[in-house]
Amino acid sequence: MTQDVKESFGSPGGSLAAKVRTLGPSMTRSMQRVAEAVANDPAGCAALTVTGLAELTGTSEATVVRTARLLGYPGYRDLRLALAGLAAQQQSGRAPAITTDIAVDDPIADVVAKLAYEEQQTLADTAAGLDTAQLGAAVTALTGARRTDVYGIGASGLVAQDLTQKLLRIGLIAHAHSDPHLAVTNAVQLRSGDVAIAITHSGSTGDVIEPLRVAFEHGATTVAITGRPDSPVTQYADHVLTTSTSRETELRPAAMSSRTSQLLVVDCLFVGVAQRTYESAAPALAASYEALAHRHRSASR
Repeated sequence: MTQDVKESFGSPGGSLAAKVRTLGPSMTRSMQRVAEAVANDPAGCAALTVTGLAELTGTSEATVVRTARLLGYPGYRDLRLALAGLAAQQQSGRAPAITTDIAVDDPIADVVAKLAYEEQQTLADTAAGLDTAQLGAAVTALTGARRTDVYGIGASGLVAQDLTQKLLRIGLIAHAHSDPHLAVTNAVQLRSGDVAIAITHSGSTGDVIEPLRVAFEHGATTVAITGRPDSPVTQYADHVLTTSTSRETELRPAAMSSRTSQLLVVDCLFVGVAQRTYESAAPALAASYEALAHRHRSASR
């Protein structure tokens, strides 16, 4: 990569410049040309279509899209929006943003207040947009399932674990899979009467889509929890539960609000199942609390 890429963007674009610098060695030469272009002229590139940037760099549209994805964006449109925001910051001289509302020089008290407000809005937006008919159908499937497999990678994998732990504590059989190979080999064993749940904010995570597809093809009832209802994962989902699309930015990828909205949907599923299985769920929960009670008593001494 050239020296001007390494030093480009200045303070506002430092994080993107760091990405380009880190990922440069893994890029093909054509991808490096795209990365150099956006690093050297964010404002100019933000004004270009994917075709325009491909022509400017002497590459193809596919190369432009692959470069955008390697830099951490779902597609070129997302990279273009980030470049436009970066260009505006440079022109105005504002401090770089970590989120839409938070700048790097904000006092920590303001950060707390702004993040709390954003989380509240995320929960409200998710609740307002959640299809309760789809939710009810998913609850019905979970309630009668012989077994439930839940797929999630990275931050979504933590949410998958949360759901399975909840289901296990009310006596249901559930497994969380973050290893894509194990997820697929387990999905092969699913049949009608089983449930498979994919959790992916982008809806385009291949390691989550593949096991859901296998489960779908083997007759399991499938559920997708995603921030994008028109994303690839939904083509293999019998039921789609949509979360609020959080505002993720350069310095704050995998924003907390993505997980917050997913956890709200997971809690809705769990409570719905617990309601319908109350006679067995309540004793199971009581037994799990009792089994752990001595640990809490020992810790408090």
